[in-house]
Amino acid sequence: MHMRILLLSLLLAFTLGPVAALAGDKPKVVYHVADEDKVSFALNNIKNHLAGVGGGDNIEIVLVSHGPAVKRFNDIEAVDRVRNGIAELQEQGVTFEACANTLEALGLAPDELLPGFKIAEEGGVTRITELQGQGYAYIRP
Repeated sequence: MHMRILLLSLLLAFTLGPVAALAGDKPKVVYHVADEDKVSFALNNIKNHLAGVGGGDNIEIVLVSHGPAVKRFNDIEAVDRVRNGIAELQEQGVTFEACANTLEALGLAPDELLPGFKIAEEGGVTRITELQGQGYAYIRP
């Protein structure tokens, strides 16, 4: 009888051990948007993702943009839907980054982006790869 309890305890420890270790870690996700027409779709995906996990306290999300998508984040040209969507997501802890190479190619200064944007100085795709190396799951809507 004692042997069965010992074996069951060991089995549970091996089975639940890794799960218990991961339970304290928040999932980390990097969203990648390069297409201008996918920006609103990506923002909606992030909103749904946050709702699905119970809010920003339960996940780390970074959206990295490069290429034509960056135009949608220009403070002067951003539509209200994008502007408001980003502000709401930032309140929940989502980080937004724009590719420095794209900004240069578009002739935009970092302060021309919507408030709170960080600059991926090493480039957008390099930043995405860096985040994946840190354990971020990759999503490209």
